[in-house]
Amino acid sequence: MNLITVQQPTSTPQPSALSPDGPRHKVALLILSGVWLILFFAALFAPPLLDDADATHASAARHMALSGDWVTLHVNGIRYLEKAPLPYWLVAISFKIFGFNAFAAHLPQAIAVFLLALLGYRWAREAFDPRTALYTGLATLTSAGVFLFTRIFIPEVLLSLLLCTALYCFLHALGARTASKSEGRYPASQPWTVASRPASFLSSTAHAYLMWTALALAVLTKGLVALVFFFGTAIVYLFLTGDYKNWRLLKPFSGPLLLLAIAAPWHILAGLRNTGGMNGHGFFWFYFINEHLLRFLGRRFPKDYNKLPAYLFWSLHLVWLFPWSLFAPLAAIPAFRALRNNQNLNEDERRDLEPTPRTFTQSTTLLLVLFSALVLGFFSLSTNQEYYTFPAYLPLLLLLCASLVKAEQSFAADPSSRRWITFGHATLTVIGLTVAATLVYGLWSSRHLAFVPDIGDLLAHRGVGDYTLSMSHLFDLTGPSFAALRLPATLAALAFALGPATAWILRRQRRHLAATTAIAITSAVFLIAAHIALIRFGPMLSSQDLAEKIQELEDDGNVTADRQILLYGDQSYGSSIPFYLAEPLDQPISLVDGRSSSMLFGSTFPDAPPIFLTPNDLASTWGTGRRKLLFVPLEKRDEVDHLLGSRKILIEETSGKALFTDRPLDPTHIRPNAPHEPELHAKLAKILTK
Repeated sequence: MNLITVQQPTSTPQPSALSPDGPRHKVALLILSGVWLILFFAALFAPPLLDDADATHASAARHMALSGDWVTLHVNGIRYLEKAPLPYWLVAISFKIFGFNAFAAHLPQAIAVFLLALLGYRWAREAFDPRTALYTGLATLTSAGVFLFTRIFIPEVLLSLLLCTALYCFLHALGARTASKSEGRYPASQPWTVASRPASFLSSTAHAYLMWTALALAVLTKGLVALVFFFGTAIVYLFLTGDYKNWRLLKPFSGPLLLLAIAAPWHILAGLRNTGGMNGHGFFWFYFINEHLLRFLGRRFPKDYNKLPAYLFWSLHLVWLFPWSLFAPLAAIPAFRALRNNQNLNEDERRDLEPTPRTFTQSTTLLLVLFSALVLGFFSLSTNQEYYTFPAYLPLLLLLCASLVKAEQSFAADPSSRRWITFGHATLTVIGLTVAATLVYGLWSSRHLAFVPDIGDLLAHRGVGDYTLSMSHLFDLTGPSFAALRLPATLAALAFALGPATAWILRRQRRHLAATTAIAITSAVFLIAAHIALIRFGPMLSSQDLAEKIQELEDDGNVTADRQILLYGDQSYGSSIPFYLAEPLDQPISLVDGRSSSMLFGSTFPDAPPIFLTPNDLASTWGTGRRKLLFVPLEKRDEVDHLLGSRKILIEETSGKALFTDRPLDPTHIRPNAPHEPELHAKLAKILTK
């Protein structure tokens, strides 16, 4: 029996009433393309790769591109077995085309964002209407979380694209038994069964195989969690709707074979090529047991992660989906009322309700609700980072936008819709004015302060969450830091002071499309300001300038080519240095007290290069043998000061990070054609010979 029943209204509205006008298809696509170019493509050129995950993952892709080993990931010569390969394959290809730079490293992610917005646009256009489609595309491109969590090289946006593609194809495979191109677009509000669906240029069989293909690529992007999310959603959906009777449409025999043909070869090769690690463990144990099961249980080795408190985990989604999350009551309140009304029916009333065929709109809504609930519930139990629930963003935004359009339709006649839309606008306006006032106060307070290029010197360095959370550095902001953030702070203040109020005025005039567009523009301007601020944070979040200093010393002849580069602490502290130095693959950088986190398991393999030194090793060899250049992060400065004392010479310092050497720079190696003035050479020689 079909468990999803719908009580049809006495008079069914005409399709035109259910499908609000929106911009023409080509115009909408041009709008979305323009927003993507401004917010995502233009942001590819700066800042440089950031330390920690961003440059670490880029280094793994660089090793892949240079070595030709497309099976085993390596970071600084050490096996890096905790990640699935597809994101690294894409970036390695990008490196081969565009060179080793931040643009090439982040381009695949930016393209994935664009494709995700287009998928949301197409799905919403089929399931709802053109206006919902436009809103979904805009919301995807202008949500704070989507923008924030694509500034670094992580696989979440690609996983989201592939899983949502698999879900989209899942619906079409179930509902496309006899559909053909000649049917035209089937109205989303009309009954939709396995014999009738929104028309597509692909057949049911093609959608089924595309579903399995997308799912296989999702496994190669993030691992087995992709199967948990997809099959957990699909099984519950099939049970609730009764569509399990049509299981043959999903190609349950040939489809899994296709999935295995795509996903299995890498896993098999990785297992065969990576054996003999810690305690005899190899890839299979580390990847499947340690990185999947033990990570979920909070017992992963090594323990270098956090779990957000429950109140933060749930409430922060209002931030990640901002500003669109402010209209969440438009979706939540009607759903709660419908559930309550259904529970209040007596048995006779329940029997009187005759099941009616589901519409494509209803099928989409049910599927996306189930998927979002599973993703959010899963990571509320597992260890997590703020961005782990990224795959739920598009489904949630699509449902929010559909509810917003429905409320816009009934704005004049339905007091509830009018009240909750007003609530959203009022909240956004209050938030906007508060943020604008705070920014204006900060700008006014810092008006007499000089601009400081290195904003890291102005921050508090509170270390909230020991910087293992992606948002930890936000707590470091201080009043004087506004002197370095005048331009982005001014843009953000103007956006929040004018945008929300303008949108509310337009809404009161019932110019709904203009009002919602004003919200999107407000968010877009704010994200531009946020990106400018991120560039200003570059010296603190990236060590590219220290790598350039080393290269400059080599070019000037102050440091010879046989120097030894060392990073103090975990490689993630200065992971952008190896990337930008572009050291040969057979000359990895040494790590002092850095046999930890992502380097630990790979270091137990017998062929691991001898790059790990203890602090005692550093102290005993400091000043002997080859010249040493030591990178020290802010977190380790006190430790190194105690270890080396006055025996170190500071070469460069930025945002508390320092580059030391163990002996004076040698001016005798300055080449005659070095690009410096003779007077500068004389001064340098005089200083160093004192």
